Amino acid sequence: MSERERSAPDPRPAAPDQRPARGQRPAPDQPPAGDLAGVLTAVGPRLRALRQERQVTLAALSEETGISVSTLSRLESGGRKPTLELLLPLARAYRVQLDELVDAPTTGDPRVHPRPFSRHGQTFIPLTRHLGGLHAYKQILPPGYGRGAEQRVHEGFEWCYVLSGTVGLRLGDRELTLGPGEAAEFDTRVPHAFSNPGSQPAEFLSLFGAQGERMHVRARPAGGPASGSPGPGVS
Repeated sequence: MSERERSAPDPRPAAPDQRPARGQRPAPDQPPAGDLAGVLTAVGPRLRALRQERQVTLAALSEETGISVSTLSRLESGGRKPTLELLLPLARAYRVQLDELVDAPTTGDPRVHPRPFSRHGQTFIPLTRHLGGLHAYKQILPPGYGRGAEQRVHEGFEWCYVLSGTVGLRLGDRELTLGPGEAAEFDTRVPHAFSNPGSQPAEFLSLFGAQGERMHVRARPAGGPASGSPGPGVS
């Protein structure tokens, strides 16, 4: 054995009852092969959920990333193995960290490094790192946003809390006005649309999930008292 081979560190992690040499850091634990396969298998559904959440078509995503529509479709369905060459442009297009796309194990740092993105004329600031389950955002509506906007319907449940400004919420046939400190919750299968009738930007926190937990809050109808009777999807 050569001198270089003798001095090279052992790539295998030390046994539980062994201590690393003085001045040497312990080797990091490696995920079992089964866990790694599970992480890779979950990438496709996570990519599809993210694209649908952002309301982006495969054609639009293909144009932005340079990845063919067929490759994107196979990647989402699990027919194509995710590689760094494919995931990097997707992470840039979605403005998320690469480890969010693959649900990489936590490194011990709980801080979230949000990257704002714009959709439908409003700004979203992600407050959660994981793409599955419940999503948390800070949303910013510019003055006059959403006047006459078409109501949307989709699966899920949403809760929002106004930080500043005035947020208008059209929920079915009802029009609600939310000010700072007020919150509302509703089933997103009810036609809904947000607006900002004020002259200043409106900011609010939003929690959204396909099967979100309900939070009991109260919103007031436009021009009505705060104790007005709740409408559909608002309590």
